[in-house]
Formats: sequence, C-alpha cells, structure tokens
Amino acid sequence: MSTYKIIACDMDETLLSSDATICQRNINMIKRAAAQGIKFVPCTGRGYRSVEGVLQTLGLSNEPHQYVIGFNGANITENKDSTCLYWDSIPFDLASTLYKQLASYGLCTHIYTRNDVYIANITADEAAFLQGRMAYIGTNEKTLDFLHQEEIGKLIIMNTDDAVLAAIRHEMEPLLSDIDVSYSSNRYMEFMHKGVTKGIGLQQLAAMLHVPMKETMAIGDNINDIEMLKAAGLSIGVHNLNPAIRQYCDVVTTSDNNGGAVAEAIERFALND
Repeated sequence: MSTYKIIACDMDETLLSSDATICQRNINMIKRAAAQGIKFVPCTGRGYRSVEGVLQTLGLSNEPHQYVIGFNGANITENKDSTCLYWDSIPFDLASTLYKQLASYGLCTHIYTRNDVYIANITADEAAFLQGRMAYIGTNEKTLDFLHQEEIGKLIIMNTDDAVLAAIRHEMEPLLSDIDVSYSSNRYMEFMHKGVTKGIGLQQLAAMLHVPMKETMAIGDNINDIEMLKAAGLSIGVHNLNPAIRQYCDVVTTSDNNGGAVAEAIERFALND
C-alpha cells in the first residue's frame, strides 16, 4: 500500500501546462494513483466550479471519496454531487471595505463568490492568461453592493510588477488584521479570511479522512503553496518553481509543468508498482 493517501496538488503552473491543458503523462499517472485508492486532490485558488473541467479530464468528476480544496483552503468539496464539507469566507463587511480600496487603484481585480468569479478592469493580457483556465463575469462595479447576498471566498488584485503589489499591500495594511495575504502565478496578490491557507485546507481534509499528515504529499510551484508544502508529509516542487519556495521542498522534479512534473512525483513516491 502507498505511503501517501492524499496528494494535494496545485493547478496553474503545476498540474496544468502553460497552455492550460493537462499533459497525457499526468492524466495517466493520476488515474493510476486513483485506481490504487490514493486521493488526488486539486488544491487551488479557484472555486470548485472552475475545477470541474479538470476533474472530468482526470476521471474524478462526481466521484465519491475524491475531493477539491478550493479558494486557497477556504473550501473543501467532495466531488460526488459537489458536496461542500468546509467553507470559510471573508465577512461581507470586511470584503466590502477591501474591495472598495482595491477598486480605487483601477487595476484588474477579481471577486470570488461560491459559484462565480467577477473581474473588474480586465486587461488584454489577463484575458489571454485566463483563456482556457477559468470562466468569469465582467463588472464595472466599484462596490460589492451588487453581491450583498453572496459569500466572498477571496479577492485578488493583478499586476505583474512586484513593486506595485508591495506598495498596495503596504497601503492596505491597516485593513488586514483579519486577512491573510498570499501571491500566485507571478501576477496576483490574494486576500483571504485570516487562517485560510492551502496548508490549513490540507490539514482539515486529512483530519476529516483520518489520514496522518505524514501520509500526505503536496506538489506546488509558487508562494501560495508554501503552507501546503510545509504541512505535508512530503513536499515536492516542480522544476519551474518560484525560487522563493525552494527551501520548503523536500524534492524538486526534473520535469516542469509542461513535461509531466506531477506524473514524475506520483511515479517516484506514491505508486505501489
């Protein structure tokens, strides 16, 4: 029997190739792992609905006892009947305050509800990046009043200049006492409720399934994966990782996200044969 019962895997730049597809090598190996009873769990900043196409490709859609950790750990869903097992949203008044401040910068900003993603000020570059990755609804709203009956999983502001994001975070610091901030895809600064991380999400799922953390594996590439890598029994970085996370990885694959890094990790460390 495999040492690892749960494999928590980031999606963008890890499981997904640069063109937002999944290479056949990864598909084949994930299906082998699932056939051996291993839980292959996408652990992503997206919501569950944005992952359904990936689950279909992997043969995990609507499967019982298979799971997704979404919104960077704010949500755990069992794939069968899209059953929500855990949810920790940003309190709406706080989300409203944050969004009003983010909107003032005039930059591309994402709003994640349970079921939809709204994007304000989307750029051509951002639209191209999201093509094939995620559906979204455009909005020109400067406040969250239009979503007053919705739960906000997270907020994102996009800029490819790290200095711009750092300046925004510094200016917003007085608003962040009940917020955790992370970074992903070398373009996003993400705002979640305090205590929400991929690591906490993995720990929550492992506890639900009575799986010791030493029997979990995590695979990632970027800063928002750090807590997941720290929590897992075995932490694996893909070859194209952000150098800032190298110190948190027990292993770095020789393959990158385009060459089947996830398959390499599963074959080397998880399969029984």
